[in-house]
Amino acid sequence: MDQSDKLRLLQSYWYSPRRLHDSPTRYHFPGDRFLPNRSLMDLDRAHTLLTNKTTDFKSSKCDEVYQQKLIESQSLNSEGKRIMVFKGSSKSSTKSIRFVDELRQEMATISDNKSKQAPYRSIPKAEMIVLDAPGLLDDYYVNIMSWGKNNVLAVGLGPTLYLWNSVDQRIHKLFHVREEDNWPTSITWSEEARTLAVGYTCSNLQLWDAESSKLIRSLQGHSERITSTAWNGHILTSGSRDKSIINHDSRYSNYQTRYLNSLQKYPSYMILFAVRARNHLASCIKKHSDEVCGLKWSNEGDRLASGGSEKQLYIWEASKMSSSKFLHLFTDHCAAVKALAWCPYQHNVLASGGGWNDRCIRIWNTQKGICIHSIETKAQISGLEWNRHHKEILSSHGYSTGEDQNKLCLWKYPSMTKVGEFGNHEPRIINLCQSPDGVTVVSAVADETLRFWDVFGPPMTGTSMASDLQGLFSSRNSLIR
Repeated sequence: MDQSDKLRLLQSYWYSPRRLHDSPTRYHFPGDRFLPNRSLMDLDRAHTLLTNKTTDFKSSKCDEVYQQKLIESQSLNSEGKRIMVFKGSSKSSTKSIRFVDELRQEMATISDNKSKQAPYRSIPKAEMIVLDAPGLLDDYYVNIMSWGKNNVLAVGLGPTLYLWNSVDQRIHKLFHVREEDNWPTSITWSEEARTLAVGYTCSNLQLWDAESSKLIRSLQGHSERITSTAWNGHILTSGSRDKSIINHDSRYSNYQTRYLNSLQKYPSYMILFAVRARNHLASCIKKHSDEVCGLKWSNEGDRLASGGSEKQLYIWEASKMSSSKFLHLFTDHCAAVKALAWCPYQHNVLASGGGWNDRCIRIWNTQKGICIHSIETKAQISGLEWNRHHKEILSSHGYSTGEDQNKLCLWKYPSMTKVGEFGNHEPRIINLCQSPDGVTVVSAVADETLRFWDVFGPPMTGTSMASDLQGLFSSRNSLIR
């Protein structure tokens, strides 16, 4: 090996990675570890070779074709100082990206417009079924219809009370009052739909067993007709024209049924039964100055709303009713307050509707004692029902000074904007109630008809209420009696 070969070998070793690795000398390599170290490069020679256009890039290891490809692939500026020139994305590429963004924005706008314009369901154009109800009282203050969890609709037609069962498609006459002008004026199923409470014109209050269709007991306490009743567990609350509200303890009726057959064998049970029967009056309140035409317990059972013909609305706490101390008194209505409904998804929210001189739906926060919404409906409000499937509330109407009367109106909550109206009844609507599944509502109309509307909830699958109704009645009109 001659001297020149030794020198080349020494230079190659000096710049080799192995020498840098084995050397005890520590070098500082700023930047990324995959980039070459500038301190070990001959930058002047590299710059001269790259920028000199006359230099012939020839090597024994590279042929002329390869050298020509390298020259053609270089991008030099006019001064020959830069190897690569950054030009950014091409116009076609920018255009394509911009087009994709515009397309996405356009599709999002179309989707948003469709969601705003397309309703998630339609308002019914006509009744699902119409039933003739001869003898239906045309009295705004009475509550003569109730639909229980047992799928049985109880309705009072004059002196007779009928039960319509949508499961076995039977119509059953529960009783007929023989006394003249002593007709049912308030009908309410208990929460488990085992007992039916019936208030009468002559101040009587009766409890009927749903399974046996027999009278359980008659409750006393009122002196005039009973127009409103409401259940809260075993407590039955009744409101009367005598301006009083009475809470009845209905548990004694269970003792009567349980021990009726044992009284002859065990006379000592007579004492227990007598105490229960004598103490059925849990509490009596006299705060209203006129007929109590509306009663409704909250879903939790901790508050009671009572509306009167004197335009007042009271909120009572269940734990303090024996002291006759009310929680709130609202006097915003300008007419009788009959229509009451507690919100199923906000337990402190109550909806109330006023009579002909008021014509307003008011939404109350019973926790704070304030009115959070007031909507002018231009018609007498006879009933309110919340939609349990969507945030809506349905109102039924009677007399009006204009054309907005005798209709059903659907309102969106909490904005209280009108979704739609339907049911152009000729006379006014007296009562309104909802099916157990929360899909169908029935309106009792003063023309002695019951009209069923499939207005609430999503489309049902399988056996629906509509199929039950249509299967029961082959024609549009049928007779309840």
